[in-house]
Amino acid sequence: MNLAAPRWWQLAAYGLPGLPLAMAALPVYVQVAAYYHQLHGTELALLGWVMFAARLLDTLQDPCIGYLIDRLRHVKRWLLAGALLLGAAFAALWQAPTALLAPALWLAIMLCLAYSAHSLLNITYLAWGSRLPAQAGHGTAPLLSATAWREGWGLLGLIIGSTVPATILSQSPAQVAYRMGWYSLAFAVLLGLAVLALLTLAPPWPATAQATPHWRGVARQIWANQNFRRLLLPYLLNSCAVALPATLALFFISDQLQAAGLAGLFLGSYFVAAAAGLPLWTRLARRYGALACWRGGMLLAIASFAGTALLGPGDVWQYELICIAAGTALGADLAMPSVLAARAIPAEQAAAAYFGVLTLLGKLALALSGLSLPLLAMLGYQPGQSSPAGQLALPLVYAVLPCALKLLALLTLHRADSEPVPQLRSTA
Repeated sequence: MNLAAPRWWQLAAYGLPGLPLAMAALPVYVQVAAYYHQLHGTELALLGWVMFAARLLDTLQDPCIGYLIDRLRHVKRWLLAGALLLGAAFAALWQAPTALLAPALWLAIMLCLAYSAHSLLNITYLAWGSRLPAQAGHGTAPLLSATAWREGWGLLGLIIGSTVPATILSQSPAQVAYRMGWYSLAFAVLLGLAVLALLTLAPPWPATAQATPHWRGVARQIWANQNFRRLLLPYLLNSCAVALPATLALFFISDQLQAAGLAGLFLGSYFVAAAAGLPLWTRLARRYGALACWRGGMLLAIASFAGTALLGPGDVWQYELICIAAGTALGADLAMPSVLAARAIPAEQAAAAYFGVLTLLGKLALALSGLSLPLLAMLGYQPGQSSPAGQLALPLVYAVLPCALKLLALLTLHRADSEPVPQLRSTA
């Protein structure tokens, strides 16, 4: 007998943890290095190595965390423990006890704890949502709606995480630690409320009927799943195409457009457009399928972003239109891959290990995007300095290379469809 379809408020409760998880992710990835350099005088080279090592650990541990989640019996207790650890580690990141430990050592320890707790929560969260269709027996409508709620809350978290800490860090250094402490407290409260909403109001945790096999068996299951495996290369290429301009956006706005004061407007409109586009992509996916919508989003991203390399000083309204169009395309990138992955996982297999692989690829894309900075330096670009080589290198790496990667992702996704990949249509 099929269970009743989840109500909208249950799906909204499921999506709510996306907000604090995004709030925590962006400051850790983007702003923590500037914070330690500004307040504690930590050398940039040392910060770079600490951040790289912590991110490498974070990337490699995700499949292991996914496998462990599949074997947990009391997953709710682990979710609560992960939330407590993430809240504490995130707050501790901004309150380094310099009298007891070197700031770089404190940063390394807290990053490892924060990354591990975030991965535990995020992978469990993705696996939870992936089983909604199997639970309800109402086609893909619950999965698409849950994904839209999750990514919509997550985009709101990105907007908060990209504006509030940046505003705090731009103020008097004497007040930064104090104000980041209040931000951390607000984050911890939101995280606690979101996890409680997930545990009490959302559709229940989707337990699998079969015991999870040994990790070698799980690895063989994933590798043997051709529908899932064919999504991996397009997902990695597309993630790199998204991460690369995100890494270089502030440099492009400042040096190419010479409009550093409008950076907040551009980034805000990008994320708001993505949030506004999510309901549209969800409706289109119910009618045409998630695979077709992901392709459409890629085409829109390429068409809107291709002309960015031609922009120069003062072309702010043209860039604003590009941000809106590219942000709209981002809605498809955020929602459709996880929907396709969920539909590719057999109902009798545990899902967390699969999503551990996906999150590994997403974090690998973030790590690879960091290589764009030494690449630009090698091509002659120096931030704040104008030279013919730099003026050519920055738009090439910021705009042309992501479009090429996005096109490769689109082509490999087309090739992946040579054998059936589930087309998602609502039967509700």
